[in-house]
Amino acid sequence: MRYLKLAELYKELSATPKRLEKIEITSKFLRNLGSSDREIMYLLLGDIYPEYDERRIGISDQLAIKSISKATGIDIKKIVHEWKVIGDLGKVAEKVILHKKQSTLHSHILTTEKILENLRKLPELEGKGTVNKKILLITELLTSASPLEALYLVRTIIGDLRIGVQESTIREALTKAFFKGGKKESAKIQNAIDKSNDIAVVFDVAKKGKLKDLEKISLQIGKPIKAMLAQKVTTIKDGFKALGQPCAIEYKYDGFRLLIHKNGEDISLFTRSLENVTKQFPEVIDYINKYVNAKSVILDSEAVGFDKKTKEYKPFQSISQRIRRKYHIDKLQKELPVEINIFDILYHDGKSLVDETFEKRTAIIKSIIKNHPYKIIHAKQIITSNEKRAKEFYKKALRDNQEGVMMKNLKATYQPGRRVGHMLKIKPEERDLDLVITGAEYGKGKRSGWLSSFILSCKDEKSKKFLEIGKVGTGIKEKKEQGMSFGELTEQIKPLITEEHGKKVKIKPKIVVSVTYQEIQKSPNYNSGWALRFPRFTALRPDKPLSEITTLKEIEKDFIKQKRNYRYG
Repeated sequence: MRYLKLAELYKELSATPKRLEKIEITSKFLRNLGSSDREIMYLLLGDIYPEYDERRIGISDQLAIKSISKATGIDIKKIVHEWKVIGDLGKVAEKVILHKKQSTLHSHILTTEKILENLRKLPELEGKGTVNKKILLITELLTSASPLEALYLVRTIIGDLRIGVQESTIREALTKAFFKGGKKESAKIQNAIDKSNDIAVVFDVAKKGKLKDLEKISLQIGKPIKAMLAQKVTTIKDGFKALGQPCAIEYKYDGFRLLIHKNGEDISLFTRSLENVTKQFPEVIDYINKYVNAKSVILDSEAVGFDKKTKEYKPFQSISQRIRRKYHIDKLQKELPVEINIFDILYHDGKSLVDETFEKRTAIIKSIIKNHPYKIIHAKQIITSNEKRAKEFYKKALRDNQEGVMMKNLKATYQPGRRVGHMLKIKPEERDLDLVITGAEYGKGKRSGWLSSFILSCKDEKSKKFLEIGKVGTGIKEKKEQGMSFGELTEQIKPLITEEHGKKVKIKPKIVVSVTYQEIQKSPNYNSGWALRFPRFTALRPDKPLSEITTLKEIEKDFIKQKRNYRYG
């Protein structure tokens, strides 16, 4: 397909903020899309691979600028100046392509196949000369691009498509294009997306118009899916009221989510953001081989750090570096050991279990895994209707240095990627949020040369924008050995800087952090309309994707709840 046709669709989608109109526009496009062009589905979501594939385009704004300059013959300084004025590299590319100096004798009609071919080469490049090779691949596309194609091509490569289309939009468009547009059909399509994590596969099946074929799409070992997420309640009583009685109550571990895939001796480990961390945890592979009695299995778990001398559990921030570190693995696993706490099972010996009850899934876990403390165990759990007993269990979880408890409906199924009402989390009233860094300021004195004050943002689900809610500097250390340091955080942030104004910088939203705070206040100083009082950095969250950060709606709810608590004590 000509890329221009897709670019025109992007333009039409960008022109309306109305979700129903976006669904209508997309459904018409999908009706005329052939199976041979099914991988365009990835491009519609601003990507080049299915979501389960951890390969990403990974092009920085700076590399995009160099590519635009090379394709047009326009000086980099002028490109940067335009970027500062316009604030959108895609729009800059559109503008300068109109006036490019380079000869276009070698340009060709740009196709979606060529776009995918070139962009998929980018993550594979390694070693000497990689940067120049990447620039050549992008330049080849831009040289053939019309201004409109250049706009969306550049936005795609830097991961900022801006057309307001989410997975849910695609789901409803598929329902409207190939079925009657009803809730039943929409649910079947969502179920297929959840199990495959591959929108192109679902498109291919949905295009045939047979619901029964969608039901045949199942989980696959080694192909990660999104983890099921919990909603919040403040008390055990509220939990029982929402879930019914009895229900399962489990420790809410202060670790990181680990989805374990086993197929014979082939084992893969994935974080909640679908990152493959198998190489980082060789001891976990050993535990699965030794202590899990199953030929094929997908397990949902929490990896929790502990002190090998005292056997006390450690907070997430103490072991978070194990997720990202790819070197000195032997040393790290000795210094920062983890225990795997299994709390759910999605697949067992050839059969998907996501549609089975939690009660049945728990029984299977206990039948195939024998507890080996400080290696692999079942999540600590009680099943009760007794509020007093539940509170005692909650207090014990806190004494064991865990975050709190989870309350679960015994009859509930597993719903990948959804924040469901049949799984609830309860933590102490110390307020904490997961936010993304979108700006920073260079420090003075001892902190000179480091970014030392970081702007935090939540997400507005309606506009899909990141809105500022406060600044944080407290909780970050000056020395690396004391915890997350200003130097270490600065190095991670530097490649993400998009604008500089004196000592202040704007940052591409990517780095998620956990912060605690004393209070939420209304504030005209931040574009969210809210401000955090005394925020404190607690941990870098490389395991959490941007889709899971705190939303504006959640901030507003917490503010109302906070006022109510103050009133009644």
